[in-house]
Amino acid sequence: MGQGMRETARRTFIAALVVVAVVAGALALWQLRILIALLFLAFIVAAAMRPTVDMLYGYRIPRGAGILLHYLVLVGIVALFLWLLVPRAVDQIQQALGTIPTSRSELQTAASHSHGIKHQILIELQRRLQKLPSGTSVLHPAVTVTTKVFEVLIAIVFTLAAAAYWIFERDHAVRLVLSLAPRKQRRVIRDTWYLIDLKLGAFVRGELLLVTLVGTVLSIAFLIIGLPFWLLLGIFAGVVEMIPVIGPLAAGALAIGVGLTQSWQAALAAGLVVLFVRLLEDYIVIPRVLGSAVGLSPLTVLVAVAAVTFLFGGFTILLAIPFAAVIATLLDVILRGKEPADEEVPTVLFPAKDAEG
Repeated sequence: MGQGMRETARRTFIAALVVVAVVAGALALWQLRILIALLFLAFIVAAAMRPTVDMLYGYRIPRGAGILLHYLVLVGIVALFLWLLVPRAVDQIQQALGTIPTSRSELQTAASHSHGIKHQILIELQRRLQKLPSGTSVLHPAVTVTTKVFEVLIAIVFTLAAAAYWIFERDHAVRLVLSLAPRKQRRVIRDTWYLIDLKLGAFVRGELLLVTLVGTVLSIAFLIIGLPFWLLLGIFAGVVEMIPVIGPLAAGALAIGVGLTQSWQAALAAGLVVLFVRLLEDYIVIPRVLGSAVGLSPLTVLVAVAAVTFLFGGFTILLAIPFAAVIATLLDVILRGKEPADEEVPTVLFPAKDAEG
């Protein structure tokens, strides 16, 4: 009896330790969720860069130099964007702000001469203006904003550094994992890993192409139909293209809203332009550019976006589709028995193959 009680107590103690370890691990992962999200983002960036880095390596350009070249091109594109577009965008912002009453007297005058929804909006602006802080009370928010900007810069530097490191270390990590796995499972694990990497890289390159295409086409279209703030609206539409489901809807709603400030004809034209570009994107561009890069249904995308945003919030909405693609690929291989080596991945500028070593 005593021996049985000791054995039961030992098993209970071990089970309790396991439960405590699992809970502690879950809490630790939850506390580190931002770091994990940044690492995942770094892996995605590395997957997008890897084909060109390997291509340059084939021309005897060291991988380090290839990665540096990518970052220099990125900085150059940002600088060109700031030089060409930002001044015009600032002018449009100032023009937009110039039409909005800001002082209490201006709001009162505008509200007294307006009716309906516009009247309610102006009254609400007046109430908000009366609650604005004054004097030294604005210093604390300014410090907070500066801190947030510094944190964002640190996150960007960390992500780019981790992506560069992963370019070098991915294959070493693959070999380490394979050495710990059963021999008969090693080929499937390796092929699945590379398939996920290819999908993530194709998705990111395709998204960048879509952002550029949508922003450029809509800016030109808004200019042609005479929509106010056409450049701002086009840039906004291109940027929010990265946000699944919600982004395109927000871009269309904003364009129609701006059109309503002129006339219902302008709003209708803006809505038709956005609808046309969206149909062009869905039925021609995406099938040819992205194809089935992630292989997710619209419902899966919507659920993934909602779940990731609810759990992690903030910028992690951009990681919803890549994360769902990883899970879907693992489920296909593990539960449905698909052969990862037979899966097709869209090229999106580069051949769908992986270099080893």
